[in-house]
Order: sequence, then C-alpha cells, then structure tokens
Amino acid sequence: MTGRRPYLWIAIGALTLAALTDAHDRALAQAYPSRPITMIVPFGAGGSTDAIARLVADRMRVSLGQSVIVENVSSPAGTLGVTRAARAAPDGYTLSLGTWPTHVLNGALFRLPYDLRTAFAPVALIAANPQLVIARKDLPANDLAGLIAWLKANPGRGLQGATGRGSSGHVIGLLFQQMTGTRYEFIFYRNNPQQLQDLMAGRIDLMFDFAGSALPYARTGSIKVFAIAQKTRLATAPDIPTVDEAGLPGFHFTGWHGLWVPNGTPQAIIAKLNTAVTDALADPGVRQRLAGLGQEIFPRDQQTPEALAAFQQAEIDKWWPIIKAAGIKLDE
Repeated sequence: MTGRRPYLWIAIGALTLAALTDAHDRALAQAYPSRPITMIVPFGAGGSTDAIARLVADRMRVSLGQSVIVENVSSPAGTLGVTRAARAAPDGYTLSLGTWPTHVLNGALFRLPYDLRTAFAPVALIAANPQLVIARKDLPANDLAGLIAWLKANPGRGLQGATGRGSSGHVIGLLFQQMTGTRYEFIFYRNNPQQLQDLMAGRIDLMFDFAGSALPYARTGSIKVFAIAQKTRLATAPDIPTVDEAGLPGFHFTGWHGLWVPNGTPQAIIAKLNTAVTDALADPGVRQRLAGLGQEIFPRDQQTPEALAAFQQAEIDKWWPIIKAAGIKLDE
C-alpha cells in the first residue's frame, strides 16, 4: 500500500491545482473587464474591416461596461497587427479582429512568427461578405457559362485583376482556373478601387469582388455580374444567380470576419466576450448598418467559439493545399 501513496498524493495535488486554477479563472472573469479593451484591426482606418470593427466594438461596450477601443495596426497583408495580438497577454484585454486573409491565407503565404492554428482562441464569427464574379461591361458573354467559354476560346489572353500576389482575388482566381480549365493572366493592384476603375474602363476582363463594393457599379450598368460564389442568393440582390445555378457548382467563397483572443485566455472571459459579440449582432441598429456594408450576419448557432474554430480549420483545409499547389510563397 505504501508504494501507492506517492501516486495518490500526486493525483490529489493535480486535482487541487486544477481546482485552484479554475477558481482563479472564475475570479478573474467576475472582475473582468475592469479597464478598457483594445480590439486590434490589422488594416488601416476607413476600410470595411475597420467599419465592422467599430460597429461591433461600440455595441460591445453596452454588454461589458467598458470601452472597446479599436486600434488600427496596418501592414500590406495584415501580419503586423495579428503578430501584435498574438504576443499580447492572454487576459481578455487584447482582441484580434481577423479576416479570411489574416487568419487563413497568411499562414500558407508567409513565414509567420506565430501559428495561426494555435496562437489564438476563438471568440465568435461575426459576418460574411459574399464574392461576386464580375466582368467588364463589353465582355462578349451574358452569363457565367459564356464567360468560361470566352476564356477557353482565348487562352492566355484574359486579364483578371487582384490586389496583389497572394491576395484573396489571386487565390480565388487560381481556384477558378483549376475548376474551369481556363488559363489567363493576373494584373496586380495596390487596392480594390484601382482594379475596379480598370475593370470599368475595360483594361481588365474580370474580377472577384465583394458584393458590398461591386453592387453599386453593377446597378448602374458599369460592370457585368455573372454569379455569386455561394450556395444561396443575396437577399439584397435576389436576381443574381448562385454559381451552382450558373453552371459552376462548388465554386464557393465568402469573405468573413471573426474575433479571437490570445491563446490561454480563460474560458470564462471568452464566454463574456462571446456574449458581448452576440448581443451586438442581435442589435437591430448594428444589423441594419452591417447590411448596408454588404455584410450577412452568421446565424446565432454559428456565432460560438466552437463554430469559429471549426470554420477556420475547414477554411485552412480547403485553401492551404490550393496555395501550395500554385507554389505561392511570400516574404514580408
């Protein structure tokens, strides 16, 4: 019997430590937040990600009783801001607002000082921004099938715009070529307005762009819209067919935003933050303003930390092999 006593004391010690840790985390959560919280946005002020952050952060204040201050930490691919968030203390006072490029693509494109799969703990999925397949207004095609036929009839001659090598538009274009058996060239731009201007001027042939920025030009007839790259039609533009309806089933891509905290943040604090986000997304005023930005709020059952973790992993599983197969690797 005496031989078992050391193991017994070790087991009791482990249980005691776990209980003390749990009690400590609960105490922290009860006092949290006791000061303002910082939400790091890895892009400059004035863009759609910044606008979404400020809408959600402002409403989170009501639930948390403390201000949520948006801090823009801009770099070309958003890596600087995400790095700062990854290195922050896991105490709930630094949040990372992320996107498909910052929290999926960058892990395959750059040699990062953190692992996107382990550096953060998920808080909530926020909203999605569907992508449209668009083209210059005088392209000799009237639907998606016609666009694909035109590209096949003119191999290597088509021009697609994208905001930089390894950007979302570039990676989506690679998938489009793979699924359609087409081949064309990419023209890279510094920002989205520049490539939209060239599309409207007829200097490039096609693009993949968010509904929020492309629809105003489509409604004036400045560009053609062939399909939306998701399973369901847009509530704000129900006349646009899905890619499945238009003849390219499975070509699905939706930009999205989610909220993370540094890994190691107590679960009780994550639960408080999740409640603040879901309260914000249920607010009619926030919902209306997000809709005005072309955003579609995820259903309530998809706003959990678990749903964000599963969603991010599914996106990594889908897109990292595409990037690897294309041989894209960038250094920043």
